[in-house]
Amino acid sequence: MRRVCFQLQVRPERLEEYRDRHRAVWPEMLRALASTGWRNYSLFLRPDGLLIGYFETDSLEQARAGMAATEVNTRWQAEMGEFFVDLGDARPDTGFVELEEIFHLEDQLAQVARFDSASPLKKENTP
Repeated sequence: MRRVCFQLQVRPERLEEYRDRHRAVWPEMLRALASTGWRNYSLFLRPDGLLIGYFETDSLEQARAGMAATEVNTRWQAEMGEFFVDLGDARPDTGFVELEEIFHLEDQLAQVARFDSASPLKKENTP
């Protein structure tokens, strides 16, 4: 599973309308996202319009391709594109800036647990 975090910039004058659109996303769009591998998907919006998105997927490429093949995504992206700055000719679902993951608690805890279970020193010093 891959964790994907991305950023976009919502036009400040469109913030409230952007929020409204996401309070009632089209049911067919929700179903399309779920069926193409977008899981645990969240959006976070800062007051100045900085938008951070997060989702989990088996493959970002397959998730994007699956959505690109749906008619509902074509309509949604056409409507949502006007909310963002600096997209150029890209759609929001392909024009976002992907952020590099540099820390994940569960991954590091798993590494510590593997080290602890393999270390004879840890076992000897454990009361």
